[in-house]
Amino acid sequence: MENYIRKLPGKQYLARLEKNPTVIIPTGACEVYGPQLPMGTDLLVAQKIAEIVADRTGAMIAPTVEAGESSALASFPCTFVMPRKILEDYLEWLVEKLIKDGVKNFIFITGHAGNVDTVSYTIKKHLDEGIKAFQIDWWRFTQSHCEGIFDNQGAMAHGHASECGTSVMMYLYPELVDHSEITCTQAKPNKYPDILTYSKFTEKTDNGSIGDSTTATPEKGKEIVERCVNRILEYAAEKF
Repeated sequence: MENYIRKLPGKQYLARLEKNPTVIIPTGACEVYGPQLPMGTDLLVAQKIAEIVADRTGAMIAPTVEAGESSALASFPCTFVMPRKILEDYLEWLVEKLIKDGVKNFIFITGHAGNVDTVSYTIKKHLDEGIKAFQIDWWRFTQSHCEGIFDNQGAMAHGHASECGTSVMMYLYPELVDHSEITCTQAKPNKYPDILTYSKFTEKTDNGSIGDSTTATPEKGKEIVERCVNRILEYAAEKF
């Protein structure tokens, strides 16, 4: 069954909303993602997770945007940095449109951490309109469900384009992983974890990767995806 709204006739879209008023909104980014992964990794993963959840729940997938709030990685010239105000305006318009069409339940699959606050702000603005919603901050979500899966811990497993991210891409999009560029970039120690500090991403890594992708495997990617999807489905069934 087709679940992308953009691929459905309008009549079918509205008819399905009457039966199941749940919509999934994936967001991501287009930014440097190490030498081995595509710049759209965050969005590609969010969309694939949305597809799996939609297949299991009958929800539809809303239109989204290709870029995100990636100012933290702006020092890499390949990164597409969407101003937060544009992302906020787009999500506000999209949610209002969907509510008008009859959507009652929203699932946000947020593949890029820079979008999380904007998504939260958008959700909170509309709670008085009777909607139900939750957000999955995907890469942080994987950290809560990864026990026994990865060889590394901390940033070496869950940094940027590291063991977790590369494993997930090896499983979901094996054709997009450049195995000749698999790398290990040590995370620099943080002497002040209790303080919010700011620095260019190029000061943390030369290649856009932080962590160890040499230990990544598609099997690890499959296991973490399945665990996380099952948890999402469990909560959605209870929430909606």
